[in-house]
Amino acid sequence: MLGPFNKIWKEYLRVYHSVTYVRMLVLGVLVGIFAGLVAVIFRLGLDYSLDFIQHNLAGFSSHGGHSGEYRPWVIPIALVSVALVTGFLVEKFLPDSIHGVTDGTDAMIKAFHQNKGEIKPKAPIIKGITSIMTIAAGGSAGQEGPVSQLGAGLGCWFAHKFGLSTKERRILMLTGAAGGLGAIFLAPLGGAMTAIEVIYKEDFESEAIVSAVTSSVVAYSLFFMAFGSKPMFDIPEFHFNDARELLFYAILSAACALAAWIYVRTFHFLKYSVFEKLRQRVGIMWTMAAGGLIMGVYGMFYPEVLSTGHHGLEQAINGSLPVFTMLVLLFGKTLATSLTLGSGMSGGMFAPALFVGGMTGGVVGFTANSFYPNIVTQPGGYVLVGMATFFAGVANAPIGPLIMVCELSQGYGLLAPLMLAGAICVVISRKVSLYENQVENKFESPAHIVDSTVNILENLHVGDFYQRGRVTILEESITLKALTNIITGTNEFFFPVKNIAGEITGILSINDVRNILYEESLFDLVVVGDLARKGVTLHDDDDLYTALVKFVDSDLGQIPVVQEDNPHEILGLINRADVFRAYKNHLSTIHENEK
Repeated sequence: MLGPFNKIWKEYLRVYHSVTYVRMLVLGVLVGIFAGLVAVIFRLGLDYSLDFIQHNLAGFSSHGGHSGEYRPWVIPIALVSVALVTGFLVEKFLPDSIHGVTDGTDAMIKAFHQNKGEIKPKAPIIKGITSIMTIAAGGSAGQEGPVSQLGAGLGCWFAHKFGLSTKERRILMLTGAAGGLGAIFLAPLGGAMTAIEVIYKEDFESEAIVSAVTSSVVAYSLFFMAFGSKPMFDIPEFHFNDARELLFYAILSAACALAAWIYVRTFHFLKYSVFEKLRQRVGIMWTMAAGGLIMGVYGMFYPEVLSTGHHGLEQAINGSLPVFTMLVLLFGKTLATSLTLGSGMSGGMFAPALFVGGMTGGVVGFTANSFYPNIVTQPGGYVLVGMATFFAGVANAPIGPLIMVCELSQGYGLLAPLMLAGAICVVISRKVSLYENQVENKFESPAHIVDSTVNILENLHVGDFYQRGRVTILEESITLKALTNIITGTNEFFFPVKNIAGEITGILSINDVRNILYEESLFDLVVVGDLARKGVTLHDDDDLYTALVKFVDSDLGQIPVVQEDNPHEILGLINRADVFRAYKNHLSTIHENEK
């Protein structure tokens, strides 16, 4: 009875252990389940906390305005309290987490490239809890950073439990992040693509596609089972019908690129020129408290910049905000986010970036509509396109945000302008990067250093591997008879040859004279200058890749190493075997460090 089942199970185990894609598919489902559950818990905690602080205590309505007794002073008190708690936890348990990272997503990127895919379990847990507190208290931050970090932490944890390699741990970390993003935004494909795309400026992690998509779909399914599949925004359906609008979408790209530059520069200025200097004087906790106080007072008078700002985006899309108000909110949200996250408080940069991009798009779209109403007939669509375009520029991720916005709006009617605007903005903003730990491509990442074999040789130098000491040098005028006596008294196989002026003119290989070495009739007729090959030399500061090329071109086993300022002064010889041995040892060291 159990025979067929056992056979199927054994075959599954064989395939699981031998085929990477099968293993990643199965683990993607497992990680997706837990990432979805974590996203559900995070959302429930945030909804409850936000309702309690902002609605019950402060009296802010979820749709703007007031509800019940209005107590705006609750916001700065709440944010300062959260900042003190966050600062204490970070200072005690995660003192290094505030240095060199933008948010939870950037921390995940750093772990992928620099930490072998390792994330300490306490980091995402602490950041997740403090992010809920920060957003609920009114801090300008998003959910996606902590949720992607929580998902990445789950992936890392499962990788250790199943004894996976470093490479697979990195893939599973991205798998967990994709699950968190796909769930929290109800955008399974956009979440998966963003997770594997955002770690590079000009590349994406193709090996993680299968597991990332699987995890994102599973997590998304669990999330909408808990909260429903209603899209984030209650907005009309938009369509692109007039090719003339492409000009205005190109203008939108330039506007988003400018806004992205301002957004990143403002964040970096406040983080490093203001809060970093303050932190060196008073410590992490009081620096966060200062940021929380300023943000709280700011939000008390301008509640539109509090938390994620989803309601403001919906108003902009539906045309309920004047152009001037959107322009003010664009800069206001930029400042609020820089105060919140620049001071070190927890949260993500994705949602604030969508808000700023949406307001930028709204300014362009509704302004164009007032002048060209027959061409720009749906200015609200520019808000959606601005969201994706702006994030594509600041995160160097043109594909994921585009798909995510389509999924958020549940329509692909704006796909063409989304593609055009995103591509233009990425090109214009190529020197702007919100995430500090992004690298250009796979060749710049320590995660793929094993793939860069040529780069290994280029980083090693001849001076560290050649054999110094006495070298047998032959003169061009030495006869074959004298050469036989020299060869008999040495174990060498290659001899540098010099002329009467002391210049290196060639190299003699024993293989080239083997057939005539004992031809007595030629002893006094043939000289070394007739037998030598063309001279080949290396400098001690040449890299081993240069040496390897010269060995291949000359077919020699040894090459003289000379001084750069005196090319005829021989320092020693480097063997072809020395190059291969250096490469093998260095590659073994890299593999050992990756375990």
